[in-house]
This record gives sequence, structure tokens and C-alpha cells, in this order.
Amino acid sequence: MKIAPSMLSCDFARMGEETRRLEEAGADIIHLDVMDGNFVPNLSFGVSVIASLRPYASTFFDVHLMVREPQRYLAGLAKAGVNGVTFHLESEGDPAETIAQIRALGCQPAVAIKPGTPAEAVFPYLDRLAMVLVMTVEPGFGGQKFQPAMLEKVRAIRAKAMASGLDVPIEIDGGVNDETVAEAARAGVSICVAGTSVFKAPNPAIAIAGLRAAAAAAEG
Repeated sequence: MKIAPSMLSCDFARMGEETRRLEEAGADIIHLDVMDGNFVPNLSFGVSVIASLRPYASTFFDVHLMVREPQRYLAGLAKAGVNGVTFHLESEGDPAETIAQIRALGCQPAVAIKPGTPAEAVFPYLDRLAMVLVMTVEPGFGGQKFQPAMLEKVRAIRAKAMASGLDVPIEIDGGVNDETVAEAARAGVSICVAGTSVFKAPNPAIAIAGLRAAAAAAEG
């Protein structure tokens, strides 16, 4: 299980230091939520902030675009040095075109789906994706309660990928802790976004290691 701490839960006044702290704590991925106040009813930070954070860590930067028009952000994100871009199938634009643009810019493309979107919506794009993100809460705010029913989508997407001979990692985001990470591992999730459970812990390194251990115990 890879752990991707979400910067949405960090101290925004110390984002550079927090980014470096996550790398030192052993984070596999640094998850960066970009919100436009339109697609979701919240604002976070934008491309310029992400660019300013890049020098603080060499860890994989995955940007989760919770925006109405994802294609407007792609060139700027690539220039900022991000490694992966995740956009919502529910946003505007042709998903196939957005995926192609992300790849052309040298980044890894991924799609995300909200709790109300069926797993089948992802199927036409599986062969072009580096990852699928299944939201286990409604996107836009941290600290929400995990929705276990979303793991059925994980199972469906994983089964479809395997039947198609594809190895597409599945990520979940929302309400991840030592208990829910175990449920996720049993369902076939390979990446968990964790916000509060890492940033509110006394020691992020211990929190990340604890999440991995809980997942490993559930799998084995």
C-alpha cells in the first residue's frame, strides 16, 4: 500500500516545510488538491503555489484537479514540475482528449469519480490511465467520514482491469485511517490518500508506517 498524504490538511502558512516533512516521513506520493470554488464549493491553492513547493521535495507530486475546466490547468501544472494529474470524469471536456494532453505534457494521467458516479464510467479509459481515484467522500473538504460502499466500485474497476489484462492502480481519497485502510487493502486498493490521520498525528512518519502496517496485515 502506498500512502499519499494530502496537503489540504497541512498548515498552509508552512507549506514548504510541511512538504519537506512529508518526504522525510516516508510519503510515497504528495497529494495536492486544486479546487476552483465552482466544481466543488471550496477553494484551496493553485499552480503557482504548487510550483513554489516543488523545490522542497523530490517525491512524486500528484495533483487532484477538482475544477470545472481541467484542461486550462494542464500546461501550467506540467511547467510546475508535477508528475501526475488526476481530473474528474464529471468535469467539462472530452476525457480522452484530457488524458492525451496530460500524456503529451509528460505527466501521468488519472481520472477520479465522485461517490455518485458509477464504476462503469471509468471502463472506456482504463487502457490509457496510470491510476483511477475512487472518492470515498464527497470531494471538496477534508475530515469527512469514509463511505465503505464505495469499495464496491474499487472491486468492479479492479475486476474489469484484470479481465482486460491491465494493471491500473486504484486509489481512494477520504476518511482514511488505520481501520479504513485495512478495508481498502482487502478490496484491492493500492494507494490511499490520507489527510487528517497523518497531519494531526504527533509523528507523521509513525502515522504513515502505521497505515502501511494496517494495510499489510489486512492483505496477509
